Amino acid sequence: MYAETRAETGLAAMSPAVRAAMGKVERHRLVPEAHLGSAYGNHPLPIGSGQTISQPYIVALSTDLLALKGDETVLDVGTGSGYQAAVLAEIASRVFSVEITASLAAEARKRLEELGYRNIETRVGDGYRGWPEKAPFDGIVVAAAAPRIPRALVEQLKPRGRMVIPLGGESEIQHLVLVTRRDDSGYDEKRVLPVRFVPLVPGK
Repeated sequence: MYAETRAETGLAAMSPAVRAAMGKVERHRLVPEAHLGSAYGNHPLPIGSGQTISQPYIVALSTDLLALKGDETVLDVGTGSGYQAAVLAEIASRVFSVEITASLAAEARKRLEELGYRNIETRVGDGYRGWPEKAPFDGIVVAAAAPRIPRALVEQLKPRGRMVIPLGGESEIQHLVLVTRRDDSGYDEKRVLPVRFVPLVPGK
């Protein structure tokens, strides 16, 4: 009950664009059939291959922290079921989404196409490396925890671009962190709140 209440209260404080996107995306069409009854609960759900779909509140918060206006190009690291990509695509102009597990990437691509998203491009790849061919990005959302901020992702941000990423190991306290790239190629970081994510898996 507390989590549900916090999610509702937090969503009310987010931008109108984020609230509209969260209301429009059909989350029940992006979760496994076995979990349809829990599709709109404010908690993560397993999607196979040891991965999860993030809770709606965190997806909304991550999107809100990017401060999107509508004409941006965004990178989504860790496609999973495609839920975060779909929410981003309701606001951003273009979304590029990278998923390391081929089966999840294929299923997400199919579902997103069925839902009519034409401004999302997906591929199988290493999230730590991002998608340099499509860079630079106005924003990046990472849907799995890394032990430290990946330099390759920072370098793919435009100056003053924002990245939202969970940091910390599986046995550590993780925090959702907002990274803002400076004009001098450095970056600033700000802890937002404690979270719990599956680890960001590096490629071989």
